[in-house]
Amino acid sequence: MRDVAGRVAERLEATTVGRMWYRLLEVEFIDRAIALAAKAFVSFLPLLVVISALSPDSVRTNILGILSERFGVSGGAFDTVSKAFATPEQTKTAAGLVGVLITLAFAVSFTTALQRVFLRAWRRPPGGGIRNQARGAVWLAAFVVMLMMVVGVAAVLNGPAASAVQWALGLLLAILMWWWTARIMVRGEIRWRALFPTAAAMGVGSWLYTLSASLWMPADVTSQYAQFGAFGITQSFVTWFTGMAILLLVAAVLGPALADGDSVVARWMRGGNPSAVEADAPPALPGPPRPVRLSDAFGRGKSGLGCAGRGGGLNRGPGWGGRVFAGRWAAPECGAGSRRSVLARAP
Repeated sequence: MRDVAGRVAERLEATTVGRMWYRLLEVEFIDRAIALAAKAFVSFLPLLVVISALSPDSVRTNILGILSERFGVSGGAFDTVSKAFATPEQTKTAAGLVGVLITLAFAVSFTTALQRVFLRAWRRPPGGGIRNQARGAVWLAAFVVMLMMVVGVAAVLNGPAASAVQWALGLLLAILMWWWTARIMVRGEIRWRALFPTAAAMGVGSWLYTLSASLWMPADVTSQYAQFGAFGITQSFVTWFTGMAILLLVAAVLGPALADGDSVVARWMRGGNPSAVEADAPPALPGPPRPVRLSDAFGRGKSGLGCAGRGGGLNRGPGWGGRVFAGRWAAPECGAGSRRSVLARAP
């Protein structure tokens, strides 16, 4: 029975779906999704409040309208959320310069977590230093511009045509934004064409997810608000962000899962090259030295990151906490005084 299961696993691993699943386990997608959702919540909602305070009244009204429509916030819950989007004078008085700087720091912190997802999905070595923070600030500025474009359409146009144009523009901008996002988050080390499947999946997927949320979010927000008040609205928002984060992780691993294959799409993504990595970029890191397990999705694998043979994730090889000795990777030592290590042949 075990032999049959092993053969099935080997066949599955050779498929795109199998490679995606193993990559998802490798990046600990449940743990990463929850972390991303939490950072997104504490970053973007305060950022929207700051943006609305610096925008004309019509733009602030449209931001509230989009929140109400996309998140299903209405009734008493809408009145509670509206209090956060007070007049510019009230917001500036309540937040102050320190509050604005903290909001921006949280937002840049989110981009750091976002970059970590893409780097791990493509098994890129760490590095970048302060330039990573600069990339995060640039990405944040581009996101705000895209948001203002979508909100601006709603402010200029009225009626059904405005809604249709807004959705169409949002879809196009989402695909282009995520294509550029993937490129900047991998520090330009992966070919543009190899990143397009991620952009298309995330653009279309986020569009459909947001559309479907308008069906189930209103009931969830109403129920949570009735039970827990303002805290219930927070729970609903975090639920929405968690779903979006899982979608992002699936889209992020789709690219390498496709590029590692031997199909026509895979060869197109590699552009006739051995891999999707740019010629002047360092090679990809080796994969895990052991088969990934479902527990790795929660960061609870038996072979821990940073300590051989203990819990906490996967030993991922060079750049993930280990060191290279003569072409072999040694996992870090387990505790003070311990000299044991696990060696895995690096390709």
